[in-house]
Amino acid sequence: MRRVAVYVVLLSILCTLSGCKMSVSLTGGTIDARAKTVAITNFPNNASLVNPTLSQSFTTALKDKIQGQTPLTIVSRNGDYTIEGEITGYSVSPVAIQGNETAAMNRLTITVRVRFVNSFDETQNFDQSFSRYADYSSSQNLSSVESTLITSINDALTDDIFNKAFVNW
Repeated sequence: MRRVAVYVVLLSILCTLSGCKMSVSLTGGTIDARAKTVAITNFPNNASLVNPTLSQSFTTALKDKIQGQTPLTIVSRNGDYTIEGEITGYSVSPVAIQGNETAAMNRLTITVRVRFVNSFDETQNFDQSFSRYADYSSSQNLSSVESTLITSINDALTDDIFNKAFVNW
């Protein structure tokens, strides 16, 4: 008899809570329970130095990250969340200058500007630039390591964007 009373109390609490606003937690983040979609537009490459595949590879990496980490469906427009922006920087610079004034390492840096809109809570909206880099030996030709570097940088950038949008870091 006592066990039945405990079950009734627990069931009534659950029924009461089901009418409340709830959110889905993912890797420490939250997504509004009403959210079903996210619109992610293509990120054009507006950097002064243009890699012809960067726009597509970055946009795909961002979509894959969000699709893999959230229950949201990706749509082309009018999403509950919107992520858009552009690639604003793509540069190679020397680092680790040696005594003979040559670089031991070079650094590939990619910068993206992201605008995030949350249709349920505009205080979560942001317009921010994110930048990441990867170093490679100056004895290597950029074209031989560029694809690997871009993949690594895209992974770091999409983590940063995901965390800002959905984990609020």
